[in-house]
Order: sequence, then C-alpha cells, then structure tokens
Amino acid sequence: MNLHEYQAREILKRHGIPVPDGDVAATPDEVTAIAARLGGRGRVVVKAQVHAGGRGKAGGVKLAATPGEAKAMAQEILGMTIKGLTVHKVLVAPAADIASESYVGIIVDRASQRPVLMVSPAGGIDIEEVAAKTPEKIHRLAIDPRYGLLPHQAQGLAFSLYKDIAQVRAAADIMQKLYAAFTGTGASLAEINPLITTAAGQVLALDAKIVVDDNELDRRPEIAALRDASAEAPSEVQARKAGLTFIKLEGTVGCCVNGAGLAMATMDLVKYYGGEPANFLDIGGSSNPQKVVNALRIITADPNVKAILFNIFGGITRCDDVANGIVQATRQFPLPVPMVIRLTGTNEQEAVQILTQAGFSALTDMDEAVKQAVAKTQGRAA
Repeated sequence: MNLHEYQAREILKRHGIPVPDGDVAATPDEVTAIAARLGGRGRVVVKAQVHAGGRGKAGGVKLAATPGEAKAMAQEILGMTIKGLTVHKVLVAPAADIASESYVGIIVDRASQRPVLMVSPAGGIDIEEVAAKTPEKIHRLAIDPRYGLLPHQAQGLAFSLYKDIAQVRAAADIMQKLYAAFTGTGASLAEINPLITTAAGQVLALDAKIVVDDNELDRRPEIAALRDASAEAPSEVQARKAGLTFIKLEGTVGCCVNGAGLAMATMDLVKYYGGEPANFLDIGGSSNPQKVVNALRIITADPNVKAILFNIFGGITRCDDVANGIVQATRQFPLPVPMVIRLTGTNEQEAVQILTQAGFSALTDMDEAVKQAVAKTQGRAA
C-alpha cells in the first residue's frame, strides 16, 4: 500500500524527523488559506498528491509567490491526470532554501533477507537513475534486524553525505529515526528524497515516500486506515474487494492463475515466448467459481488485453470449479478477445467435460498454452 507524501511526512514527524511545515488541501480556497498562513516565509510549493512518480515533469509541482498565485496553481493541478491517476489533493508547503540534496532510503532486500539502508549524495532525482548512471554514488548497509541500525553505522554512512560534523550527526540521527518509522509502519520502502541542507546548515526531510507491506495491514489498522482507494487503479481496488491479488501491467496477455509462484512463472514464460503480460492475477487457493467470474471481469476491462490465458494447477483449487467459473463468466458477458485454457490437477477430467460441453477446449501443457496465448495477441497461429 502506497502512502501519500503528506501522510508519509506526518509519520516522519511523529518519529522526530525534522520536516518543513505544510498542510494538505482538496480545494483552491483551502490552498489559499494555507498559503496565506505560510506566506510570511516567502514562496510556497503546491504539490500534487498521487501515487505516481514524475509529478514535476507532468506539471504537478509548482511554485507560487502569493496566496492568489497558489490558488491559481491549485486550480491547474487539482483534477489533472498524472499517469492515469486523477489529482484530488495537493500538499502546500514553504519553498525550501536548498543548499544541497541527498538521498536516504530503506528497502527490504530479498537477497540478504534484511532491510538495506541506502544513501547517496546525489539526491533529488530517482535513485534508479543514480544507480544506472553513477552507481559509485550509492552506499549501502544491510541492517541486522536483531540489533537495528546502530549509531556508529548511521554515522559512517552520514560521512559519505556531509563533511560538516554537525550535519553528519543530524543525518545519522535522521537515519536511525527513519529506521524506526520503517519498522513501526511495517514498510517495505521508506525514503527521503531529497534530504536537504539549508543555507543555515539545517538538515531536513523535504520529501517522503513510504510503501507498506500489505501483509502488515491486518495488525496495523491505523496504517490501513490511511489507504486512499481513489488514488489507486480502479481494477486493483475491484480485485482487492473480490479477494484477488491483482497488479496491472502494460502488456497484452491477460493472465489468470492460481498461486503466486505459478503466476510469476507464467509471466516469465509469456515473456520467454515473445509476449508481454498485461497483469499479475492470482485467484488464490479457493474453490469459488465467483472468483473466476470476478477475475475475468477485471481482465476484460483492460483495453490492452488481446488474449486471456488461464493457467490452473489444481490442488486445493479444483479445476472443475475454475471451469464452472469460466462458463458462468462467459454467459454473463461475452469475451471480446480469444481465451486459452490450461488445466491440470484436482478434478481435471470433470473440468474438461464442463468446458467441452460449453464449447471450450483445454490444454494440459503449460508451454503450449502460453505459446498459443502469445500467438493470439500477435494475430498469428501458434
């Protein structure tokens, strides 16, 4: 679950990290009032609050010299679309007096099975860009979760950012508090970009991003309450309500699979045979035909999908229940694209009979099914 910048800033504040003042607004008039309150400090910045990168390039971040100008900026930003997401709120904050920009972030590293703290003196731009162009500017530390981030470890990394000892100590303190925020929210990512120094020598967290592991939400209801469904892709919201695990991608092969591991293998195989998956969709281990109906409804709503691939390995999930779900779905709404079905495992023969009676055919070979689905997206025979 992604948090908005203004939500992440509040979490950092609660953990003692110095963050510039600011407030969130949903209307131009609210922006005017906030800008007037902050205006004594000079210009303000109006920032779109959406779960998408590249807000500045899209025109979603603007500087204003007066409350009236801030209102005009808000009128431009509110309601605009950035990477398919509509802007419903903006953050209004004082424009910072920036002397330098750095990056500090913590992410869960599956290879080391630990949180990894990353810092870089090249802040203010995507860390991916820094890693690609100047990887030597990124310094990493795998944190032992038994002990947390130790003071000498944080200070060692802070020396890679600053020479001034006061700034080093301030940055080290921020890193330790960021780790506390990271663990305290069940985050998979927590970053400050940029971490700035001002002309007066202060070290401040100017921008914040936190992504929370969905598996943490049941035991952290206060974090789950921060979810903003209006800022998420509608298909992902529908899937969550239907009990499906769904992630929208950019390809043309709509995938419906049971089990996360098989879903990942299916996507890999789609790419191996020259296609691109349109989604990750795991119907889970339930034998509920309605899940299949909901899955097909979500997949077919994507105009990019040119073919649908079912890949079911029946264990707890019964193949005949999946087959019944396919039949029910196709009776409720016609499929606009061809479909390839691969079923094997529990009640496989019953499933084949159900599909045959409904006019469908089913394969048992995974490679052949993927090849056929990819071929159909390209308008050719497998």
